[in-house]
Amino acid sequence: MELDITKLEPHFERNNTEHRTDEISVNRLMLRRGQRFQLTLSTTRKVQPETDTVLITVETGPSPSESKGTRSVFGFPLRLGGKGGWKVELVESSSSSFTMGITSPADACVGSYTLSIRLGSENAVPQQLTNLVLLFNPWCEEDWVYLPQEAERQEYVMAEQGIIYTGTRHYIGARDWNYGQFEEDVVDICMKLLDMNPKCLADPAEDFSARCNPIYVGRVVSAMINSNGDHGILAGRWQTPYTDGVAPTHWDGSVAILQRWFSSNFRPVKYGQCWVFAAVMCTVLRCLGIPCRVVTNFHSAHDTDKSLTIDEYYSDNGLQPKESPDSVWNFHVWVEGWMKRPDLSKNSAYDGWQVLDPTPQEKSEGVFCCGPCPVKAVLEGHTNLKYDIPFVFAEVNADQVTWIVQSNGSKERLHTDTRQIGQNISTKAVGADRREDITASYKYPEGSQRERRVFEEAVKRGKMTKWSGALPAPEPPQVPQKPPKVTLELTETSVAINGKDLELCLTLSSEHSAPWELSVHLIAQAMRYTGVPDCQVWSHVENMLDNASVKVSAVVRGKQHPGEVYFTDEDITLQSLKLNIETQESCEQYSEISALITFHNRLSVTLTNCSISLTGSGLLFGTMETKVPDVDPGEHLFVPMHIRPYRTGLKKLVADFDCSAFRDIKASCTLNVKPPRWAGVHDKPL
Repeated sequence: MELDITKLEPHFERNNTEHRTDEISVNRLMLRRGQRFQLTLSTTRKVQPETDTVLITVETGPSPSESKGTRSVFGFPLRLGGKGGWKVELVESSSSSFTMGITSPADACVGSYTLSIRLGSENAVPQQLTNLVLLFNPWCEEDWVYLPQEAERQEYVMAEQGIIYTGTRHYIGARDWNYGQFEEDVVDICMKLLDMNPKCLADPAEDFSARCNPIYVGRVVSAMINSNGDHGILAGRWQTPYTDGVAPTHWDGSVAILQRWFSSNFRPVKYGQCWVFAAVMCTVLRCLGIPCRVVTNFHSAHDTDKSLTIDEYYSDNGLQPKESPDSVWNFHVWVEGWMKRPDLSKNSAYDGWQVLDPTPQEKSEGVFCCGPCPVKAVLEGHTNLKYDIPFVFAEVNADQVTWIVQSNGSKERLHTDTRQIGQNISTKAVGADRREDITASYKYPEGSQRERRVFEEAVKRGKMTKWSGALPAPEPPQVPQKPPKVTLELTETSVAINGKDLELCLTLSSEHSAPWELSVHLIAQAMRYTGVPDCQVWSHVENMLDNASVKVSAVVRGKQHPGEVYFTDEDITLQSLKLNIETQESCEQYSEISALITFHNRLSVTLTNCSISLTGSGLLFGTMETKVPDVDPGEHLFVPMHIRPYRTGLKKLVADFDCSAFRDIKASCTLNVKPPRWAGVHDKPL
């Protein structure tokens, strides 16, 4: 009697739970490579593994090939393992069924596969059994993305909520973000993102084959998060207006951005800035199984000529011109992905966290992407390695040179600061809503001899690299430093609130015991967080809807000795009014609960065109938005809103308040969603 298959039981829920993907779906196979899954086949008779021919074929991509690792044929008794490294074992059998355990290799290509079977002979007509999605596996020691600590895997792979740090080095703020990597349609969007990348469109067979390598995948994702030069997800914009899209500050999560890109036939979503680019990339990498965290670098340099120095120019009255090619950002956000780097060293010297930056700043090998750049290489100044280490090194450890531009166009070098670039490099702590400072992983202590030796090593190795872009600018001539006679200090005398006057104090201290006549120039400019100056604002900050801070500069000259020039500046972050959101600490899945949003208008003006929006992965499908009445000076606003959680676990609800005077005041709360008492965890009511 011939062996025939009458039914397949794919064990969706059991397999996905064992592979830690049941949060994505329990209705199709979502698997991690290097780990076994089971299929049960109902048959017309008992299988005889010693004599029956059972051949399994798995394929991915448009032109599957065993030589490229995108196709594998394996089974029993003829083949226990195919050329592609896949293998099968008989787990159990009966007179009418048998269960197979199938294991993919730890270096299998990630992506969507079809799985088919042939019975009787190799020439038999194959029967398609099922489709499956294969992801990277941080739990598998042979996988290049293996992460040893379970607590870190829970944070960097499984956590759907996070915190992104913004502001300035002196005023660090926290922004809640819903990554939502386990929303069911996100995995399909991520697969489509890989398919839409230019390398795949040009040579799909090679691209699908290369998807076994997290280094390659990370670089592709870095390029595809931004829309520069491809069909990428986000268009960047760093100034108003945003009327044809969404202001970058308004986004609270990645899912809406990914869905909008997918549903619009892959048109770029408007708009993103660095933290939005990084957050969306974190979602994609975590969904694909690459451990990832979002990192913020304060006082971050953008070095345009790979000289590892940042030149900042000020006019003789303290105004910062817009045309300086280098810049220092209040903060810049990228991601780190965890992976091995055997392409750089056989002894694991550069394994671990790798910088990946999807914000389109400079091209890398002709593409707007950055990384993966080993953090360990940045620490040691090994700028001759790939990818993009000189750019990242400059972001965290460039020297900053300040120049005064005289009215006749001549430049006077004031001083070189070796310590200010790269401050308070931050990421969310593992398992806690607090900031972790990881500056020491990027550079040795500022002022230490080792840090200076590393800088010299970085400059030396950088000159060994043949760049595709412009050559490094020559070092400016060294001007002997004048002995300090006057010290300047700018301090705030009150909290800087958006919509209120800014009060500052400039303190001058002199080494001279005799009277010393000075000429003082003070100026204030609205600044983008990217370090790009906007308008001269003085005290008129109430219209600064799109500016992250105010830069106040002071230039002091000795009247008897005009050559004696002293300079100081300070970035002042404007604090927002406070929004509050409250709800119960826990609830049941699918049960409606209420959340109360409160706001107190402490300004002297009426706030008009007010609205509140709510987002939360696992709590709301999309964004819930409601218009609210005008808020008079001193008035309290109370807005109840109702949600129905649809997934279990710790979830974060984020509220956003907008009005005519300012935008995007945020608040959040955490909710523990428990399984319903009336049904299983995965049952959903109609």
